[in-house]
Amino acid sequence: MRENLTDEALLFALQGSRTLGQQVASELGIRLAEHEEREFEDGEHKARPLQSVRDRDVYVLHALHSDPGHSVNDRLCRLLFFLACVKDAGAARVTAVVPYLGYARKDRRTQPRDPVTLRYLAQLFEAMGIDRLLVLEPHNPAAFDNAFRVPTERLGMHRLFVPELAPRIAAGHPVVVCSPDVGGVKRAVDFREALADALEREVEDAFFEKIRAAGELTLGRLVGDVQDATVVLVDDLIATGSTLTHAARSCREAGARQVLAVAAHGAFARGAEGNLGNEAFDRVLITDSIWPVKIDRNRLGGKFEIVSAAPLFAGAIARLHGG
Repeated sequence: MRENLTDEALLFALQGSRTLGQQVASELGIRLAEHEEREFEDGEHKARPLQSVRDRDVYVLHALHSDPGHSVNDRLCRLLFFLACVKDAGAARVTAVVPYLGYARKDRRTQPRDPVTLRYLAQLFEAMGIDRLLVLEPHNPAAFDNAFRVPTERLGMHRLFVPELAPRIAAGHPVVVCSPDVGGVKRAVDFREALADALEREVEDAFFEKIRAAGELTLGRLVGDVQDATVVLVDDLIATGSTLTHAARSCREAGARQVLAVAAHGAFARGAEGNLGNEAFDRVLITDSIWPVKIDRNRLGGKFEIVSAAPLFAGAIARLHGG
């Protein structure tokens, strides 16, 4: 459903995020606000709005992932500086809209003297004077909530994927929502509840116990019954895809009749194409929070789908603006 904003609201999308920004603006029935970004010979840059933001409700969209032209750090600096710029220019309220929040996975110490980078990231956003942060499916919701001292909004991926999956799930067979690790159980529970409501029938839970050592998956045990079931594997992001592939194979070995995988963020790394092309998967769905997609979709045999996050962000922005 198309949302509408009043004239007091402005939506900016920085370079590298304008494709999603244009889609969000279209859903809102507005045009992206005008701004300029300049590169200097010494590697520095400048970005500024080209229209007045004074006393306006301003939303700045930019995803924090790497792309061929910019590192995560470069994109982060550009976003931070622009947020501070519009605040200095008199904006009444500034909301950072971050589809993919880089560094969110480093939310605790796992070794002596480890950084807690998510907390440092929060301090940077707060120092820019923002009023609110809006993100899609952070890695650890509890850690995300605790890291920030400004209001935050978390958009759940189930709002995007459940409407896509529900019509495809055949009646007469059990349905199981499965987390590939213990840390994602709460995310899977939220997804299961939404899917059960959409299907108007019972949906079961399952999860995997796993141990990682030096980045390697060394052990995984399925907890739950997936015999003759449609299994929906739910994760926040896909990097190499090794965790999801391990989970999909294990579900097949345990008797699953169909395995669907969904993840909010396609943070694809080397090896992802080979893993996700595995015959254990029937479908793999992600959003466009990281764009362009860092994977050759043609090598995945048509089982790979992208669900746009634009309607979800547009709805959230409209509701925030409307109070």
